[in-house]
Amino acid sequence: MRSSLFLTLVTLFAVHLPADLSAREVRVPYSNVAAYTLKNNPALAAARLRIEEAKGRLIGAGRLANPELGIDFKRDDRFYEGTFGVSFDQKFPVTARLRLEKVVAQKEIRAAELEVREAERKMIAEARPLAVKLLSLDQQRTLRQQQADLALKLSDFAAKRAQTGEISALDAAQAQVDAQRILLEGRQLETERTTLLGQLKPMLGVRDTDSLAITGSLPAMTNGAPKGNWESRPDYLLSKVHEDAARSQIELARSKKWEDWTVGALFEHERSEDAPEGLDKTPFFGVRVSIPLPFWNKNEGEVVEKSAAARRAELETKALAFLIRNEAAAARSEMNAYAKLSSETKEKLLPLVLEQTDKLEKAYQSGQTDLLTVLRAREQRLQLEAAVLNATRDYHLARIRYEAATNSGR
Repeated sequence: MRSSLFLTLVTLFAVHLPADLSAREVRVPYSNVAAYTLKNNPALAAARLRIEEAKGRLIGAGRLANPELGIDFKRDDRFYEGTFGVSFDQKFPVTARLRLEKVVAQKEIRAAELEVREAERKMIAEARPLAVKLLSLDQQRTLRQQQADLALKLSDFAAKRAQTGEISALDAAQAQVDAQRILLEGRQLETERTTLLGQLKPMLGVRDTDSLAITGSLPAMTNGAPKGNWESRPDYLLSKVHEDAARSQIELARSKKWEDWTVGALFEHERSEDAPEGLDKTPFFGVRVSIPLPFWNKNEGEVVEKSAAARRAELETKALAFLIRNEAAAARSEMNAYAKLSSETKEKLLPLVLEQTDKLEKAYQSGQTDLLTVLRAREQRLQLEAAVLNATRDYHLARIRYEAATNSGR
């Protein structure tokens, strides 16, 4: 009775489990991979908090130091004479240090925003190629399945003719080996697909228990590269912001040559035993100013340091621009090369091989050629069809690199 009740409770608990604890199928269209990554990637969600951190630093930047309240109390050992004093001191900068601190903090916010955009750009540039490879693998699997079906038909045909003694049993065995080889290649593609899914799931924010499918198809290849402005890339803009902030840091370092002046107001109340009647309790009011003199430390070291950092930031910006231009040019050249290779193979060479293969298969069925010639023609056909798919895949991978380099699309 107790065992039955326990099983019932377990069943009810399992039925009412929250939906997010159970495995689910996630289907993402290829055209939506970038948007899905931006929305669901956990690393990007964490990176966006950098902006809030920078805003928090801005709140505390450019503010005066807290004032200081001092209390002084002195008495003699007989408590006949003594002094009581209260002072209030406030430090004031005599340079533009506070304004420069706020300027630097504002630039840190801009830098944080660009760091997030750069993280998004890199994540998309990693996720989209994986999606392209998955779609290409699906096409390769379909091609291998079609080839396997043809090979199995040829194997059955050869086996029947071998039984009647029309062809050699060795030819029938070779046809069967070729069919199994193509099936094995299809299983290897499935293994590659599993590896790609394991890499893509974390980028899309998909749980390991969920299944993922990239739907849709690759867009058609186009002539020419899409227009883009590489100067709008987040990492380049970030480098420019760092360069500008480094110059502000020089001004800030120079402003620290003069430390803050201290202005204070004080009140003292003194009681003297020897003072005439009525003057034994004398209040004093006063103002004091403390001026640090830059004799020994003029902050020259920090000025030299920030100047070198500004020069380094300038050179890093130029180096990044040089790298981006070369990256975009290389990707554009690859796009043109793969588009040309795919077009020539698909439109010129492949039709000839398909026609020749069909002729050889018909000739084999009528006993006019041997099986090895047919298998060799089929192998050439498979290689060319796979080459077209690979060239299309590599074109889109190059296109993604170009778009990432020129910030021309997601």
